[in-house]
Amino acid sequence: MSGCAPAQEPTTPAGASSTAPSAEAALAPLTTAQLRTLALRDEEVPQAHPPVEVHEPAPEGNGRAFPPVSEPSCRPLVDVRTGKGSVTHVFQTFNWKENVMGGGSTLASYEDGRAAQLFAELKRALATCRSYEGEGYTGKFKATVKAEAAPQVGDEAVAFREVIPKGPEQPGDRNEQFVVVRAGNTIVTFSELSVGADLSFPTELISRQVERLRDAQRR
Repeated sequence: MSGCAPAQEPTTPAGASSTAPSAEAALAPLTTAQLRTLALRDEEVPQAHPPVEVHEPAPEGNGRAFPPVSEPSCRPLVDVRTGKGSVTHVFQTFNWKENVMGGGSTLASYEDGRAAQLFAELKRALATCRSYEGEGYTGKFKATVKAEAAPQVGDEAVAFREVIPKGPEQPGDRNEQFVVVRAGNTIVTFSELSVGADLSFPTELISRQVERLRDAQRR
């Protein structure tokens, strides 16, 4: 009969680490230069008159400031689509051949995890916000908010429409659709403006832009 051998200490193969794997490092936010490169290019948008330009926001304090909208529960609808709180963001303008009112997009990059937090706030706002009053370049306005079915793109997406009456002397209401999509640590907002109609931003362009942002963040 053999005796009980003393317990042996576990050994670590040469060259292997004895510590547990560390948590996956956070992704660095996309830079302004990267967002500019990832934006849609002229040849990808045959629906629009070239050039399809990319703009960076004016330095803080240089643009005109407007008071917050009247309903606090509605503010995420405005803040998220304008890139507020982002590390950096850029705008793109589309002068459509079939819609003189045009469209646009905002590509915003956030610190790791922040985009998901802001998107949760946006979805809560969309569940409760029905209308709000605000002020813009053309003066004061009241917008009615209506949620719509969002395209199945990105990590999560919402769509809504804001309608602003133009007054009895101007036929047709100001009607703007917003499609907001989170792809990783980025949020991209697409807008389509029309008067007296329910026009929508081209779905194929939304898919192309979102996939490009997603691909750029893959490890």
